[in-house]
Amino acid sequence: MNIYVKELRSHRKSLIFWCIGVFLMVVSGMAKYTGLSSSGESLNDLFTDMPKSLQVIMGIGTFDLNKASGFYGLLYIYLLLMATIHAAMLGATILAKEERDKTSEFLFVKPVSRTKIITAKLLAAFTNIVIFNLVTWISSIVVVGKYAKGEAVNGDIAITMIGMLFLQLLFMVIGSAISALKKRPKTAGSLAAGILLLTFVLSVAIDLNESIEFLKYITPFKYFEAKNMMYGGGFDSGFVVLTIILFAALTAVTYVFYKKRDLNV
Repeated sequence: MNIYVKELRSHRKSLIFWCIGVFLMVVSGMAKYTGLSSSGESLNDLFTDMPKSLQVIMGIGTFDLNKASGFYGLLYIYLLLMATIHAAMLGATILAKEERDKTSEFLFVKPVSRTKIITAKLLAAFTNIVIFNLVTWISSIVVVGKYAKGEAVNGDIAITMIGMLFLQLLFMVIGSAISALKKRPKTAGSLAAGILLLTFVLSVAIDLNESIEFLKYITPFKYFEAKNMMYGGGFDSGFVVLTIILFAALTAVTYVFYKKRDLNV
């Protein structure tokens, strides 16, 4: 438990900064909605003048942008990027930081098994991710609700936040698995971020080219898209099962390979 508390304390400032950042993202995004809607012109008509490729990428054709919930659907992808980058970096660094800070010998000579150490660290990472998600959720309800003009938005926000949590946890264990596998864990964070950005670019490419849609199973950003979840769409059970399987497999990789690693002290 001491390791768990120590990890929470060491990531406290970082979590605060990330939470402030996501709150400001929600506020600035919905302020943009206010500014555009105050022009008196239909936002749906306004965005149809954008290049077709950009409309496809942002999913504009699937949202009613005259509604606060529709504009939130566009904003969600940016919130999701922030959340998954935070999760991937956290998953990678929470294991690698002992070697980075030259504290491995101090930690691992204590009468605590590596299994318990990994568990405590992953639980701390999970706690950070849940707090980040809750801050995003509450911020979205408060800020989007302010501009909703009586529209029911809480249900749509709730389902997108649950989808976000699935992806946060998945990218967390992607980061931790990379950290466990690499001989030089100091670079695990940058590699995890690189994989995340690569899968995001692939999701954009799939939206632009339907002939490669079969690749959607290897990019988590296609699993929980706002345009599919909102307005009663719900979750795709196949993607939920796939996410759970990947999470379990990557968690197992983290435990198995980190326990076998020779740590750099």
